[in-house]
Amino acid sequence: MPNYPDAAALAAVEAELSRRPPLVFAGEIRRLRRQLANVASGQAFLLQGGDCAESFKEFSAGNVRDTFRVLLQMAVVMTFAAAKPVVKVGRIAGQFSKPRSSDTEVIDGIELPSYRGDSINDMAFTPEGRVPDPQRLVRAYDQSASTLNLLRALASGGYADLHNVHQWTLDFLSDSPAGERYQEYADRITEALSFMRACGVTADAAPSLEGVDFYTSHEALHLPFEEAMTRMETQSGRWYGTSAHLIWIGDRTRQPDGAHIEYCRGVENPIGLKCGPTLDPDELIELIDLLNPRNEAGRLVLYARMGAGKVEKGLPPLVRKVVSEGRNVVWSCDPMHGNTIKAGNGYKTRAFDHILSELKSFIEVVRSEGAEPGGVHFEMTGQDVTECVGGAGHLSEADLSSRYHTHCDPRLNADQALEMAFQIADALKPAAAMREAAE
Repeated sequence: MPNYPDAAALAAVEAELSRRPPLVFAGEIRRLRRQLANVASGQAFLLQGGDCAESFKEFSAGNVRDTFRVLLQMAVVMTFAAAKPVVKVGRIAGQFSKPRSSDTEVIDGIELPSYRGDSINDMAFTPEGRVPDPQRLVRAYDQSASTLNLLRALASGGYADLHNVHQWTLDFLSDSPAGERYQEYADRITEALSFMRACGVTADAAPSLEGVDFYTSHEALHLPFEEAMTRMETQSGRWYGTSAHLIWIGDRTRQPDGAHIEYCRGVENPIGLKCGPTLDPDELIELIDLLNPRNEAGRLVLYARMGAGKVEKGLPPLVRKVVSEGRNVVWSCDPMHGNTIKAGNGYKTRAFDHILSELKSFIEVVRSEGAEPGGVHFEMTGQDVTECVGGAGHLSEADLSSRYHTHCDPRLNADQALEMAFQIADALKPAAAMREAAE
């Protein structure tokens, strides 16, 4: 946790935030839990993606729209190929803080507090900028509220209408292999919609054609902010974290007796839990029972984040234990955080092939242990950045300096994210074919 020099100023901000309207609402949270219950039973798939860390500087309606647009494209590809609905959750409207392994960092012999995200301090390496400022939490709330306002309009105001499937393509994707393949899918979807319309199936009969459910998520890292945004629903008497629909606990903060577990077990939101290679199967069961003591479907998402080459060793004991103990969870793959490397030119990056390798291994392992590979969790953006190497565009380490804009970890760009969606769809097809044969 950040070390605020003025505890009274932080308390004043917490009090102000506690009086502000919730960012999300109990009914929306319950709807997401119902949809995640379908994911747990194999009837739907979870797509979760967005910025590594949102920033104040890069905030704009265009950036929000473009990330939303790429997630729509990814969801369409996976829905069409796997023949199951996709639950869409953004890492957005609240992902402003990041865990740091050290309280300080040293550059050119100067030691200053680590950058912890825009809601805490400034990325600029100056003594003034690196002091944690509680007023940044208020700005994070305001930006989250603006982002959610736009997302709700995009999701329900006609932009997400499936008839617009051709219009979602970003300009710079038009000539890419992933963009061309997406256009082929869009043509087939448009043809199917024309057939349905001829049969009398219109938006009046199927409102889901005109809009989508879209949810927000972030790591519940900054507990003073999360507590200030916690509200009791008077009708039920239950507590909800109203900073996001889904909140998760990181691999660094999942101690059974830790404050983050204690907070998350007290709210009704869906809770995510990062599961790294050091997690013991018995400890995982202990954590599951703390966070989901009633073993409810849709309550708990487990994010496997092992690293390419470590999945076959680290993941089977976890899945096997959860299956044998009869725990009800969603298994999702975070193939990003275990695959961060340092390029020869000093840039922090991730290789597309490593990300894809972990994802494919995850699907194979979870299936082989009798569970359902239910979701994926990406750090990605709708922008044409150059932060991860590889993919159909063959980005190299030499390309990283061209458009390296992340405030923290490297993200898949729009082209790489869409290409990844096709890879996921291809991996899910065998299961879809088996379901069709059984039916």
